[in-house]
Amino acid sequence: MSSDEDAVPAAVDPTVPHAARIWNHWMGGKDNYASDRAAGDAVAQVYPDIVVMARQSRQFLIRAVSHLAGEAGIRQFLDIGTGLPTMQNTHEVAQQTAPESRIVYVDNDPLVLAHARALLRNSRAEGVTSYVHADYHDPERILAGAAETLDFGEPVAVMFMGVLGYEPELGELLRITGRVMAAVPSGSHLVLWDGTDTGAAVVEGGEKLIEAGGVPYHLRGPDELGRCFEGLELLEPGMVPITQWRPASAKVGAARPIDAYGAVGRKP
Repeated sequence: MSSDEDAVPAAVDPTVPHAARIWNHWMGGKDNYASDRAAGDAVAQVYPDIVVMARQSRQFLIRAVSHLAGEAGIRQFLDIGTGLPTMQNTHEVAQQTAPESRIVYVDNDPLVLAHARALLRNSRAEGVTSYVHADYHDPERILAGAAETLDFGEPVAVMFMGVLGYEPELGELLRITGRVMAAVPSGSHLVLWDGTDTGAAVVEGGEKLIEAGGVPYHLRGPDELGRCFEGLELLEPGMVPITQWRPASAKVGAARPIDAYGAVGRKP
């Protein structure tokens, strides 16, 4: 797509930067247009760590999902705000550990929908992978669609991976996460990370994103993100920079913190 814009999917405007495609650019993917690269590069010029954040966010996903599918015994995953498929997507990580895992992806982007249908397929015959086309502001629609694949009588891992910053109101975040977690049983988990306002450069990067025509991303403090876990039992090490959540090596754990915090919480 990066060099061929002749076959643009319906309802996609390649001249307007789009969040999922900008993120794909930061991840090193090719599913983006010139407008997305220009917006992404404008942010990276003032906040180079955005590329580190994008790639480390996938490592956080891999570690969290591996733990849940392994030690925690979770077999159902609801990934809300999927974004464009890249490397080591949720179903691939979960089904590698537990082939029978059932995964539902949720997004409201027509481009993501097109790619999901083509790429987000079972990695193991025993499992199930499906997609719900919905906005995270409509949890009732998400839950109804997910119920066609998931059994809400059994634990579910609910995932919001770097997407809640597109909602400006903290109260709305709490409503969304609270409603979804209310629908899943004891033993379910919430996995969440988001960019944080923990440095001047990341704040400037957010301003550059808006100037370049990107959708505003609202940075919050770790304490604010932590409110999404009220009533849940935080797994160690709690709400921390995503590079420091159960790092695979001491080298990663010793890395300087980045402006992205995440956590995993269990519903008692």
